[in-house]
Amino acid sequence: MNKLMSKADFPVFEKYPSLAYLDNAATTQKPRQVLEAVDRYYREENANPLRGLYGLSVAATEAYENAREKVRTFIGAKSTREIVFTRNATESLNLAAHSLGRVFVSEGDEVLVAISEHHSDMLPWQGLAEERGAEISYLECSEEGEYTVEALEKALTPKTKIFAIAQISNVYGRVNPIKEMAKVCHHNGTLLVCDGAQSVPHIAVDVQELGADILVFSGHKMLAPMGIGVLYGRQELLEKMPPFLTGGEMIETVTLCGATYAELPHKFEAGTVNAGGAVGLGAAIDYINEIGFENIERREAELTALAFEQMKDIPYVHIIGSEKAQEHCGIITFTVEGVHPHDIAALMDMEGVAVRAGHHCAQPLHHFIGIPSTARMSLAFYNDEQDVEKFITALKGLRRKMGYGE
Repeated sequence: MNKLMSKADFPVFEKYPSLAYLDNAATTQKPRQVLEAVDRYYREENANPLRGLYGLSVAATEAYENAREKVRTFIGAKSTREIVFTRNATESLNLAAHSLGRVFVSEGDEVLVAISEHHSDMLPWQGLAEERGAEISYLECSEEGEYTVEALEKALTPKTKIFAIAQISNVYGRVNPIKEMAKVCHHNGTLLVCDGAQSVPHIAVDVQELGADILVFSGHKMLAPMGIGVLYGRQELLEKMPPFLTGGEMIETVTLCGATYAELPHKFEAGTVNAGGAVGLGAAIDYINEIGFENIERREAELTALAFEQMKDIPYVHIIGSEKAQEHCGIITFTVEGVHPHDIAALMDMEGVAVRAGHHCAQPLHHFIGIPSTARMSLAFYNDEQDVEKFITALKGLRRKMGYGE
């Protein structure tokens, strides 16, 4: 196995060598190369970037903008003007809802949201609809979490201004047909906002090929520090959108009567920016590129299939979504008969296995499928067969520990 596709570069596993960390959909661990890049920035280049004219501030600005260029290349954007740094995907989606809504959504219009969306891609649109006097509707999926282009075509109306959907669901792990959906939306005059939090770290994403008008993702889910996120938007769209936050750095001029705003992307980056986080994100992109998505996708698919097939053989375990391992993209959400998901997570933790339990910030989806909460294991390329083995062993022992005798 490629040395980089292992735990060797991740200090957390030196401290916890027996940990089977299977909560990567919530956040990933950080490789030494990323940690060192952030440390080096704060040791050698720390200054407030963008406006300072002295050498250290110029160096900080260069580090920050170099990271933006790495993001642009990584997702195939046309220009760095299309790359806005935020705190995370949640802030990016709030920015999108606030700024798009003020320009494109009026009273009587409609916003369409996929029912499986993370709360971060649902609550901002609910707030927008209430504020603008618009309607909010939901596109339902199948029991297996599938959305079809045909269903989207039927759901769209002349009043549908925005459609919001994740490229990969954080519950189902299923890849949605964003490229085809974007074409349908654009034919209808609808903007497509795509949550890429679960896709950008795991599969190759080219925004020009994808066709989404806006794509958002978080650094902390792709090996980078917490507190840095990205909003990609088509330049002509971002130019029409007003700022989300106002204050320092995002202005050109200020008078007692008003202000003119800085050029893209800085009009959306008010205040002192997270330059260290951006540098860490750039280092994470370098690390991912060194491995290559071909290797990442293959490795994660192998581990998903290994876990999936063994889970299917356990009669009291029920997998949420597709019956095909290849349609789970490293995320397997499940229930165990007679064992509450919180107990699943607690008992697995006692065995050194980290999984997540609850509604995974997708409570409306859980209401829709009639299950209050679930457990979720999620993989990254640095996981290995031993992690899966520990998970399966712990899974098989859950009911016995709860007194079921099996």
